[in-house]
Amino acid sequence: MMFARRTSHWASFLCNSLCKRSQLSQGTTFNRKYLTCFCSRKGFPLYFFGLNTFFSFSSLAGTVLIQARDIGKLHEDLEIAVNEHRIRDAWELHEKHMRVEGFLRKTSTCKLIARLVETSDVQWLEKAYSLVSNAFEDHKQTLFDREILMYLSLGLAKCRLPIPASTLLRKLIQMELYPPVTVWSVIIGFLSQDSLGSYIAADLVYEIGYLFQDGRIDSRKKCNRPLMEMKPNALAFNIALAGCLLFGMTKKAESLLDMIPRISLKLDATTLVVMACIYEGNCRREELTKLRRHVEEVHNVNAVQLLQFYNCLLSCHFKFGDLDSAARMIIEMLWNAKRAENSLAVANLISEAHKQGDESPIHCSSTNALCKLPLDEKPPMVLNYETFCHDRKFLMLESVGKELLDGLISKLQKQVELITTERGILRPTEKALVKLVKGFLEAGKAKDLLKFLTKIEEGDCPLSVENSVLTDVINACISLGWLDHAYDLLDEMRLAGIRSDSSLYNFLLEAYYRENRMGEVKSLMRDARRAGVQLDANSYKLSLHSRLLEKDTFGALELFKEMKEAKIHSRGNEEHSKLEHPIEGENASLMSKLLKEIKEGQSMDSGVTEWNNIIHFFCKRRLMSDAEKALKKMRSLGYTPNVQTFHSLVTGYASSWGKYTEVTELWGQMKSIASSNGMKFDAELLDSVLFTFVRGGFFVRANEVVEMIEKGNLFVDKYRYRSLYLKYHKTLYKGKPPKFETETQLRKREAAMAFKKWVGL
Repeated sequence: MMFARRTSHWASFLCNSLCKRSQLSQGTTFNRKYLTCFCSRKGFPLYFFGLNTFFSFSSLAGTVLIQARDIGKLHEDLEIAVNEHRIRDAWELHEKHMRVEGFLRKTSTCKLIARLVETSDVQWLEKAYSLVSNAFEDHKQTLFDREILMYLSLGLAKCRLPIPASTLLRKLIQMELYPPVTVWSVIIGFLSQDSLGSYIAADLVYEIGYLFQDGRIDSRKKCNRPLMEMKPNALAFNIALAGCLLFGMTKKAESLLDMIPRISLKLDATTLVVMACIYEGNCRREELTKLRRHVEEVHNVNAVQLLQFYNCLLSCHFKFGDLDSAARMIIEMLWNAKRAENSLAVANLISEAHKQGDESPIHCSSTNALCKLPLDEKPPMVLNYETFCHDRKFLMLESVGKELLDGLISKLQKQVELITTERGILRPTEKALVKLVKGFLEAGKAKDLLKFLTKIEEGDCPLSVENSVLTDVINACISLGWLDHAYDLLDEMRLAGIRSDSSLYNFLLEAYYRENRMGEVKSLMRDARRAGVQLDANSYKLSLHSRLLEKDTFGALELFKEMKEAKIHSRGNEEHSKLEHPIEGENASLMSKLLKEIKEGQSMDSGVTEWNNIIHFFCKRRLMSDAEKALKKMRSLGYTPNVQTFHSLVTGYASSWGKYTEVTELWGQMKSIASSNGMKFDAELLDSVLFTFVRGGFFVRANEVVEMIEKGNLFVDKYRYRSLYLKYHKTLYKGKPPKFETETQLRKREAAMAFKKWVGL
């Protein structure tokens, strides 16, 4: 009895001390772990206070301030709150349990996380992720099974939290709890809805695909069966590639394309079309031409996919300045469209389709109606955890993954500008025609332009233009001040025997007169007579005035007589006002669109594109000495390398048996060009350079890249670099620094420590 009183006395003293120290109210309860920690800090032995026996024989102590909490009751209340979906109460009970006993049991923890995810609320999802992170830090990974971590990652990805979602996915792979491809493809599908998530999704696909490169995993072994279920399929690759394309990360997408043959992935029609878009974005015309045969031979390719492919091919012709190929493609497309419209079989097919559409309207279920909605208008996916676990083959998630891919592809289709389709018939848009006309004019190829426009008009061009295409083009040239181009076109029309509108001569003559080019005024009047074109009174007046200014009295009299004989009277210049104010809005003429394209459109230097392809060819085949010579030749000819040039060189050096020193020299060239010409580095190029420097151990240079990334407010996947550092430099500068170090060694050590701190190690 005396022992119990002594124990109660010291326990009360200890409890009051803790309450005063922690500013807590009297009567607060503490668990054994907290009291033990306090005693060890103060240097009090446990047996001095009788704590070893206090917790075992507390019933003998009488009324004391420290009381054992009823853990069973706490568990029961928490279970009830979770089952009744009282999320706030459940979380508060969980926090109480953490203060008293630590982490919950495995089943209770998984249920709590599942209910938090089902809310689809960012706040509760972050709390669930923090709970999992704390458990991992305390090495309590066994509290979670594969399903709950996959479910949490899925919920985080859906709520646009890409970093925690990808971290959980990587943790699952580290723990060898391999998620099936059906699950993680849906996760990257949700991630790919924004630029940050697309960047991380591409990295995830690359990391997972790397495990299966070159037949590293033997699929015949039974022990590898769970791992083989994680192998990327065409759906996962299509989602990642489409996400990269949607947000302009074409170089990262091309690195994923290089992995496809190495993991023996079968391609479908969607993959081929996405590949075409990537090749077009990176100006790989040769690869695009080779791909054409495969696209046309695929049995399940549809008209929309063909539309995307030919749009990419035509765009590539423009980027390379190959106007002849672009013109041939447009003319061929127009003639094919005309032939298809005149075909009786197509006409019958269209009429039957219309009859079917009128007689039987389409009725779709709720799930089909959901698929038809744009991705942004879909209701949130609420997938019950029990349903998620019960669906062993994840068939519901497979349909969700296809929906996400369809949403990304539909967004890509909205970027098609050069070709359109109507009832399955492909035809070029006015924008394609405008780009070609602009290219011919800038190249000074008036004769080739006239041939192209003549073929279009002879073939009854189905483009919706109000006037003749030739008339609109010449009017646009006059409006832009390209008078010589307009004159060349009129001259070529006259020589080809094509009759032109008199208003064109009138507008051009007036423009020459305003610029005081009297010689061209005389020449144009002479050509108008030869072409049999009757000019208006205003043109004659301007010509008379020009002759008088040159004191050519005889010529002025001849013009006056000619005007009298032709009985030309003055009339309003309505056509000129139409030229000065081109039509705007939806019914804008071809001329106004041409004016807008020439004024606002960016012209690409086809020479730089050609040299970039040559350098890329050498880098892909690891012929780096030839690539260096090509770079020198490119610069000697006056072409400035751009981001794409350096990206090819960096990846080439990195893949050529670790030529990291050459990348440091290239980094110096990149910085000098950026400072002199204002070249801006994108996130993809800086990511490639940083990866190469970290892999090679050049941390001084790596910190320079990090500084540039932070200055440009660009995203970089730190988890990836943390893993890279631990893989190749885990023991670097681990021990105590040596007593004697050179300045270079000290600088390298400090750079490595700074980088290590930046990645969070």
